[in-house]
Amino acid sequence: MFAYEFMRNAYAAAGIVAVVAAMVGYFLVLRGQTFAGHALSHVGFSGATGAALIGLAPLQGMLVAALAGGVCIGMLGEKLAQRDVAIGIALSFSLGLGLLFLHFYTSHATQATALLFGNVLAVSAHMVHVLLGLGLACLAGLALISRPLLFASLQPELAQAKGVSLRLYASLFMAVAALATVLSTQVVGVLLVFSLMVGPPAAAQRLTHRVGTGLALSAALALGSAWLGIALAYWTDWPCSFWITALSCAAYLAATMRRRPAH
Repeated sequence: MFAYEFMRNAYAAAGIVAVVAAMVGYFLVLRGQTFAGHALSHVGFSGATGAALIGLAPLQGMLVAALAGGVCIGMLGEKLAQRDVAIGIALSFSLGLGLLFLHFYTSHATQATALLFGNVLAVSAHMVHVLLGLGLACLAGLALISRPLLFASLQPELAQAKGVSLRLYASLFMAVAALATVLSTQVVGVLLVFSLMVGPPAAAQRLTHRVGTGLALSAALALGSAWLGIALAYWTDWPCSFWITALSCAAYLAATMRRRPAH
């Protein structure tokens, strides 16, 4: 299996994306913003198709659109209901915009399908390096804001009283989440981002209260789902995205059946 370069590239790309998505996804689940990751993937899809329409690289368009969408979502409203409305509007409009761009971009249907469902087996060595750079930037950004972000997530009123800007850190975090979402779409596609960004982190939070342990467990579950999913795809000739999604869901279901420890 590892004799093929495309398989080595697939494992490297999936490993990078899985770790980054799991780390960022842990905070998305903790903050109750899992819907935001899904919305950002749709915003990125419209940016990718728009960039391709004018002759630019889809990844560039996806990055710009997702980052802009993430910052806007972070700045719009602090209440959960307000965030849900903002996210829902952004999701529906961006998906419609992406479909409009696809209407004029019919000559590259295969590339559009890869954006929607992912194609990790087609990742090149150059793309692996790009994903590594973006992944390191994403983790560095998360590390810089992790302490005040955790404070603002668990005790927002106290954090605000202590001078922590909830809106600032919400915007910064959503920018980091946008980067992680763009990375995830390279493996599982726009429509299946939840499989890496929500499944493993949600399972980890079912199993432990400790943040450090939860982050490590989330990364391990995501990495296992991604790598085992690729192996199963190689052996069965079924899509990688299906196996990764199925394993992620299985991990969450298994975690829900186990009683979480008291400490």
